[in-house]
Amino acid sequence: MTEHTITLEAVSTALGGVDVLEDVSLSVDRGEFLGLVGPNGAGKTTLLRTINGVLEPDAGTVRLGDEPIDRLTAREVSRHVATVPQDTSVAFEFSVEDVVRMGRTPYRSRTDIVADDADRDAIERALERTAMLDLRDRSIAAVSGGERQRAFVARALAQDTPALVLDEPTASLDINHQVQVLELVADLVDEGKTAIAAIHDLDLAARYCDRLALLADGCLQAIGDPETVLTDDHLQPAFETRTAVTPDAVTGAPSVTAIADPPRDRDAHVHVLGTGPTAARAITKLWQAGFDVTAGPLPTGDTALSVARELDVEAIESPPLAGLDEDTLREARERCHSADATILADPVIGPDRHVLDLADASDRPLLVGTHPFDERNRAGERARERYRELESRVTTASIHGLVPAVVESTIPATAPADD
Repeated sequence: MTEHTITLEAVSTALGGVDVLEDVSLSVDRGEFLGLVGPNGAGKTTLLRTINGVLEPDAGTVRLGDEPIDRLTAREVSRHVATVPQDTSVAFEFSVEDVVRMGRTPYRSRTDIVADDADRDAIERALERTAMLDLRDRSIAAVSGGERQRAFVARALAQDTPALVLDEPTASLDINHQVQVLELVADLVDEGKTAIAAIHDLDLAARYCDRLALLADGCLQAIGDPETVLTDDHLQPAFETRTAVTPDAVTGAPSVTAIADPPRDRDAHVHVLGTGPTAARAITKLWQAGFDVTAGPLPTGDTALSVARELDVEAIESPPLAGLDEDTLREARERCHSADATILADPVIGPDRHVLDLADASDRPLLVGTHPFDERNRAGERARERYRELESRVTTASIHGLVPAVVESTIPATAPADD
C-alpha cells in the first residue's frame, strides 16, 4: 500500500485578503520527488509554507503522514518536514558546521546546549553526504552560492525528517551547481526520502522530478508525470505564452521553449528537408520569421517532427527505419517543387539518395550544414560527388543566417528598365 508522506485536501489560503491558494488537493508519496511549477505569484511558496506549518490554511487539511498538521506542535512538524529556503542568507557569520547543527534544534530543549552522540552523528552524516566536510569550519558567508545551498541541504538532512521541502533550490545558481543540488535530492529520494520542491526551470523539473504539479492563480491546473503536465495545452494558459515542448536530445525529458506567435505576413512557402535538431531549429526559425513552412519526410519520433507538430507546421510523416514509399516521395517532391525555397538542413544521404533527388526538384535549394558531410553520408562516393555539385550551385547558410538567406533568395527578380 502506498504511503503518503504529505497530503493536502482542499487547501485554501488567503494573505492580506487575497486568495493565494484555492482548493488545492495533492499527495506526495514516500520515495517520490514532486516538482511545483508555475509562473511567479502562482502560490508555490505559499503552498510550501503551508506544508511546513509556517502558514495555517483558511480551509482544508494538511496531513504529515497520518497526522493533521493542526494537531502537531511546531517541534513535531519539524520532525516530519525539513525546509531548504530560497533565501540562504544568515545574519551572523556562523561556520558551515554551525548552520548544519541548527537542523538538530527539533530534538533538543532550549536549555540543552551540548550536542549528544545522536546530534554529532547526524551532523557528520549530513556534512559527508553533501561533500561539505572540508568546509565545516569555513564561515557560511565565505563559501560560494552552490556551497551555501549544499550547507542548507545538509542542515535539512541533519534534521532527519522523512520529507524535504525546497523552495527554488536552484535559484541564482550556475548550471553545474543546479545539477549538483538536484542530483543530491534525487539520490535522497531514491533512498526513500520524500521531496517537494518549487522549481522555476521547467527543463530541470522535467529531468529530475517524478511528477509535476502546475499551479497558476493559486489553483492546481495539472498534476502528473512531466510528459503529461508539460504540454502547450497546460502551459499556455498558465504562463500566458505559447510553448513548444520537445524531447531533450540528451536526456529524453520534455524540454520547453516559450515562443511568440508571429504574424503570418510573408508571402513565401519554405519546405524543410532533413531530420534531427538542425531541421528542428530551421523549422522554428522560419516559423518565427512568419514564413509558410512545411517539412518532411520526417520519421516518426524525430525531434523535428515533434517541433513541427507543436507549431502546427504541416509535415510529411514516414515510418522510422524504413524506405520511403512512392506516395510519400511524390508528396515530398511536389512540396519541394512548389516551395519558394527548400532548406536542406543537415540532410542524411541514405543509400537510396532520395534527399538529393528531392533537392533537384526544388528551384531554390539552400544548404544548412552543422555536421561534416562524411558523418551524414550513407551512400558512398557517388553521393559525395552529387552533394559537392549541389554545393557548388546553391546558397549555403548557417542556422543563424538562415532567415536572411531565405529572404534574399525569395525576393522576386526585378526586370531591368528599358533604356
